[in-house]
Parts: sequence; C-alpha cells; structure tokens
Amino acid sequence: MAKLTTCIDLMDEGISRVSQIIPAMPATEARLCRLLLMVGEGMSEELAFKLKPHKLNHSEFLTLMILYSRPDGSSTPGELCEFATQGATNMTRIANALARRGLITRGASESDRRRVVIRITAAGRRFVMKMLPPMFPRIDTMFDGFSATDKRHLDRLLRKLAGNLDRLSDDPHP
Repeated sequence: MAKLTTCIDLMDEGISRVSQIIPAMPATEARLCRLLLMVGEGMSEELAFKLKPHKLNHSEFLTLMILYSRPDGSSTPGELCEFATQGATNMTRIANALARRGLITRGASESDRRRVVIRITAAGRRFVMKMLPPMFPRIDTMFDGFSATDKRHLDRLLRKLAGNLDRLSDDPHP
C-alpha cells in the first residue's frame, strides 16, 4: 500500500487539475475534505492493526470503550447503536461477540424488566486495562510535532466541522 503522504501528493495534483477545468470548484474545501477522509482512513488502519492481536474490530472496541467509560459500566442497546453509529442488527452481532468472550453481559433492567441493559464485566474491565496502555505510544507518535496549542486548535476546528455536518443533516434541502 502506498504511503499516505504519497497519496496526498497525488490528491493535490488531481484537485489542482480539476480546479483548472472547473474554476468554480471549491478546491481548498475539497482538498480538506479529502485530506480528512484519507487521514481518518489511515487512523482506522492503525487502530485495526492494534486491535487485531486482541481479536477485536473497531465497532467491538468502540462498544467496549463506551461501556468502560460509563459511570456504572452499562448502557442500553439503543444508546450503544447511537453512540457507536451502528444499526440494531450489527449491535446484536457486536454484543454477541463480546458476550461470548465474557467481556459484557446482557440482562433486564432492574427498574424496567422490559428494557435490556448491556454491562461491562470485571473481565471486560481487566481486558481494557491490559489492551489500552500499549496503544498510547503509537497515539502519541501520531501527534509528534503538535504543540498543546495545535491540538487544542485541531480539536476546536474538528468540533466546528462536526457542528456544520450536523446542520447539513438537519437541512432537508440539497
């Protein structure tokens, strides 16, 4: 697979050519969109590389981390679908895979027996504590050369972009 920086160089050339043919094209914005997608894909590949030895995929990892981060270690399938951006069928598959490994349990809510609650187990918590720290050095390396100010600016700008995307999804007009 080609290096990300090589792909970015090719993308820059391509966008420059297209913007010469179609001068009204928002070249800077198109470049930023493509760059975000390419970097995001690179980060996804890095995560997949780190999760593979633990026999987890991204959606399973995210579901486990959501549960781990909750104060009581639990959530409902509907909340998990929303937070992990998964459909109900895929969330069932994810929950089945994590439950088979003893990392989560599913059961009825104590307050409403009709409601299902998914909860991280003690084994799931130990698994996260074992798996997560070795990932930290590679995350740090991704941000080599970024100052604390750079990271704050990137965080603010990405959140601003997310807000704009939310506005687009709320607007039914193209």
